[in-house]
Amino acid sequence: MSDPAAQNTQDTSLEDILFKEKYIDADQLSAVKLESINSGQPIEKILLQRNVVPVDKITKAKAQILNVSYVELEGRAIAADILNLVPEAAARRYKIIPFEKKGEELWVAMADPLDIQISQFVEKRAGLRVKPFLAQEKDILKAISDQYAQNLTSEVTSALKEVEAVQPEAVSATGPEILREAPVSNIIDQLLQYAIKSRASDVHIEPQEDRTRVRYRIDGILQEKILLPKGVHDALVSRIKILSVLKIDEKRLPQDGRFTFTYEKNIVDLRISTIPTVFGEKVVMRLLPKSSGAPTLLELGLRGSSLKNLETQMLRPHGIILLCGPTGSGKTTTLYSVLSKISSTRVNVVTIEDPVEYQIPGVNQVQVNTGVGLTFASALRSFLRQDPNIIMVGEIRDTETADLAIQAALTGHQVFSTLHTNYAAGAPPRLLDMGIEPFLLTSALNAVVGQRVVRKICPHCKIEFSVPPEVAENIKAVLGRFLPESSYASLKLFKGRGCSFCLETGYLGRIGIFEVLSVTEQIVKLILEHASAGDIEREAVTQGMVTIKQDGYLKVLEGITTLEEVLRVAQD
Repeated sequence: MSDPAAQNTQDTSLEDILFKEKYIDADQLSAVKLESINSGQPIEKILLQRNVVPVDKITKAKAQILNVSYVELEGRAIAADILNLVPEAAARRYKIIPFEKKGEELWVAMADPLDIQISQFVEKRAGLRVKPFLAQEKDILKAISDQYAQNLTSEVTSALKEVEAVQPEAVSATGPEILREAPVSNIIDQLLQYAIKSRASDVHIEPQEDRTRVRYRIDGILQEKILLPKGVHDALVSRIKILSVLKIDEKRLPQDGRFTFTYEKNIVDLRISTIPTVFGEKVVMRLLPKSSGAPTLLELGLRGSSLKNLETQMLRPHGIILLCGPTGSGKTTTLYSVLSKISSTRVNVVTIEDPVEYQIPGVNQVQVNTGVGLTFASALRSFLRQDPNIIMVGEIRDTETADLAIQAALTGHQVFSTLHTNYAAGAPPRLLDMGIEPFLLTSALNAVVGQRVVRKICPHCKIEFSVPPEVAENIKAVLGRFLPESSYASLKLFKGRGCSFCLETGYLGRIGIFEVLSVTEQIVKLILEHASAGDIEREAVTQGMVTIKQDGYLKVLEGITTLEEVLRVAQD
């Protein structure tokens, strides 16, 4: 009779676990075992050399063998007070990083979780019982670089002492005197410096039940980067309010403000928004670099027939051009690029925006102020008495604004605006739903631009890979006539491996994908018939319009972005 214990040991070998978890099939299992016997090399080394199984899957299998938990450190923010329990030098030397504290237990990611000496060292240093977790060595070293590099541990420790020494009611009374000094100011400086270095567009400071979470929107994606103790939250918010000239003692109502921050040669305008939440006030800081002007249409990603069609429509002396897409699709940036291109000393350009994000030389820019009755509609009425050639309305939000924009376009003005529809073909039906008469709309509307923003592959770690057959078929189906048959056999895709330049994401920077719908006679006929968005899009495609998805796929084949990115923003 076989020994059950011996049987259990056989089932827990690395290759058996990988087979059981379906990371390798029976043929691969036999092949690696045979090669291991013939070459005398460990199976793990063979699997890594042949790239049969990803490293993280092998590490997870090893965690099962060692009977410890596996932890994924990528994208995990670690609280500053937890990092402070293990000095950076020790973390780097022993390839460990503490990442969570549960009661009297400290959870530590380790390259070798069975090393009792390291666990004893951490227990003595932190005064807590260590629970070891297995993580990939490269992930631990990257986490050490990312987390300790923010250099907030000493500031947080000092800030906690400072806050504890001051009664909460004293903060509102003498806030400027108490909070002007380091280390609370240092924490905010560090947060903003990191935001500038990582090219973030927004910083979210969010109170939670037991922590304050700091997230950065980098290339359009929110990433959790820092966790701070709850004790410093009120001090941080008060300091930001002082800088933004907001009411420190008003915590029940949302507030908006702004201030300027300088780091090295970067001068950044910060737009501040606070809202009361269940656990305290949440702050969002929008970063608007002063130095960066509006990009050109080519830099945005417009090219080929789409660029030619838009530039042709921009030359017309009157009519309306709309930019469409969901929130965060880059519509306002495209509007600024268009205005920068057509603004000159010979034309009077006026804009109404909420808010003014970039300042364009030679353009009269007005900011919405609902508190005094300055809305899109009221400003638009006033603009018509200002002898304008070109009018830019930040957004068509209601029937009144839509009606005034159409009337302005019909009375000889060139009007640019944005509308919240997912695709260009959805704009005419949306305006008809708002109550615009079809004959007025067809007389005024020149073109509609639909757009999205995708992340670009990092050029520093870009690699090429073969296209799986099913993906190749999908590309052919989407691109159709835009993909010559001669290129079928040589299709190649690209991705970013992840490096220090792109913060290990594989992406660096962003680019737009576009569709430009020109209002031709056939489109006019469909609008007058109250045709659906689908019918309008089919007719536009018949006339040669490149859709958003097709433009994205063409940029994928050029190695500018990835298929996953295009499908993330443009999948129907």
